[in-house]
Amino acid sequence: MDFKNAKELLKVCQEQDLSISAVMLQRELTEGEQDPEETDRKMDRVLEIMKSAASTPIHTPVKSMGGLIGGEAKKISDHKDAGKGLCGNLLERAVIYAMATLETNASMGVIVASPTAGSAGIVPGLLLALQETYDLSDEQIKQGLYNASAIGYLAMRNATVAGAVGGCQAEVGIASAMAASATVELMGGSPEQSLAAASTVLMNMLGLVCDPVGGLVEYPCQNRNAAGVANATIAAEIALSGVRQLIPFDEMLEAVYTVGKRLPAELRETALGGCATTPSACAACHMCD
Repeated sequence: MDFKNAKELLKVCQEQDLSISAVMLQRELTEGEQDPEETDRKMDRVLEIMKSAASTPIHTPVKSMGGLIGGEAKKISDHKDAGKGLCGNLLERAVIYAMATLETNASMGVIVASPTAGSAGIVPGLLLALQETYDLSDEQIKQGLYNASAIGYLAMRNATVAGAVGGCQAEVGIASAMAASATVELMGGSPEQSLAAASTVLMNMLGLVCDPVGGLVEYPCQNRNAAGVANATIAAEIALSGVRQLIPFDEMLEAVYTVGKRLPAELRETALGGCATTPSACAACHMCD
């Protein structure tokens, strides 16, 4: 079972009365020539790594290799625990886990690139927050991960997830689309609504540049992972409410790819533009005179 684009994916879902996660799981079993037990073990390991990466820095903060981040997730967690949070339980948890995952990555910890290291906090951040907020099982979260995988697969097949090719819209943008689509399915939405949410995310993040300070996957990457879970949550809310999405996911994905290729080299992971060349950023990483 395979599909080349979202239109074909949706057709399979409709014809066979399957969720996006179920179709993606069948694709994994068929294309990967794996038995269900092996595939399930691999996804168990993915979830295990995600949970560890999202929780460890909250309890044991560690400075990043570049020294630009470290301890932010704990600060926000403490702020939430003190009853001072502004965003509500779901989003606050998602932001904490997303930022913690980036701290794990930047300190040479083990993470799951979903779809990249620089955007690795968004999918686990939101799904783990959903699990705690709505008392979802690990099996349900794995279902969400299969849904997210389908969106990531389509992006890699038809566009890019690399910041060096398409800017941060191709990293944080795609990761947020993955998280939004998975969230919709986990909250009882249809495949059409999942794809609508993914499309809305890309629309909201279209044109986002990739400008890592000092060329390090630390800053502003960590903050953008936090913004990504917020964007994904909003897009899922819009879709689940029944609001119509005018532009299909395939068309938004093409727009992301087109815009990404037109971004100047300075704004595609070279640290030669955007945030990376501000005086304060240069001073922080000693990159500029």
